Amino acid sequence: MIFLDHAATTPVRREALEAMWPYLSGAFGNPSSSHGLGDEAARALAAARAAVAAVVGRRPGDVVFTSGGTEADNLAVKGLSLANPRGRHLVVSPIEHEAVLESAAYLARVHGFEVSAVEVDAGGVVRPEALAQVVRPDTTLVSVQFANNEIGTVQPVAELAAIARAAGALMHTDAVQAAGWLPLSLDALGVDALSLAGHKVGAPKGTGALIVRGRLPLEPVLHGGGQERGRRSGTENVAGAVAFATALRLAESERADAATRVAALGARLTQSVGNGVPGATLTGDPVDRLPGTVSFVFPGTSGEAVLLELERDGVVCSSGSACAAGSDEPSHVLTAIGIPAELAQTAVRFTLGAETTADEIDAAGASVARAVSAVRGIVA
Repeated sequence: MIFLDHAATTPVRREALEAMWPYLSGAFGNPSSSHGLGDEAARALAAARAAVAAVVGRRPGDVVFTSGGTEADNLAVKGLSLANPRGRHLVVSPIEHEAVLESAAYLARVHGFEVSAVEVDAGGVVRPEALAQVVRPDTTLVSVQFANNEIGTVQPVAELAAIARAAGALMHTDAVQAAGWLPLSLDALGVDALSLAGHKVGAPKGTGALIVRGRLPLEPVLHGGGQERGRRSGTENVAGAVAFATALRLAESERADAATRVAALGARLTQSVGNGVPGATLTGDPVDRLPGTVSFVFPGTSGEAVLLELERDGVVCSSGSACAAGSDEPSHVLTAIGIPAELAQTAVRFTLGAETTADEIDAAGASVARAVSAVRGIVA
């Protein structure tokens, strides 16, 4: 199998499994318990928190462990907006992950917020001047993801955060796809909150974090025993936090080399598909994009049919966001950047990982040409 769906999930790293195992077996205590087992779990949780904080350049107390990126996005959008009500206006990009878009829609529906979608260009980039036209004196929060999960476009987050800050608004970025590929310094990005998910960097599913700047008020989404400094109730997943911190730390230590190597492989696949498939069109910004994300539309096909042909060939990829798999609707990301709905249905996304090889890329490129040709023959 040639696995080119790393944006959906990544294989769990052995180091993460080995790090978490003691907290699933002998050291299984509740970190809130006031005995030896609880103390051991609490120390492990504190060490994991410090490791995550080091990657983003913040204090351990800024780290809120969550069940993944979706919860982190929900907590950021709802929690920051409700706890810092300088107004009832939110700004999001139209290509955000559903976790952000649905959270904003909830605030509009239940709490009376107004939501504005800032314009993106044909590559999916939010330009600072476009954001400047949308923010208002009553804007509470701007949420723009660091890198898109479908087309790989990387946003000028630091510039956008400066616009938000000048308007007096808070800035959140969903950095789930950026982890392991781009620097995650909260201060360098200028954001107030940043979302992460463990299973995108080699940790198990069900792990993640929201990084919140300093003592910024945050209304909890989950209510209960007041864990995570009252910001996220529920007994902490100690083993998951340890695994997530281990995987994130390793991904960060390997980031520069991995990004350079994978960018070359991504360019190699882009060239192979562009040469081998007439009419293939790369989606997303051609320059400001994640190194391992290669997304095409193939006119005259069905994206799902191409996926089936590729899987028969041993190539595993996707037609877009894994969270929207099975939907009959065209990708909201692709339609937002001006791709017609019918053409958007022909999209196929290839996302490479740190272990992807040149031989796999060459084989995949040849498979894509065969698959598209076969589907076009059927459609015709």
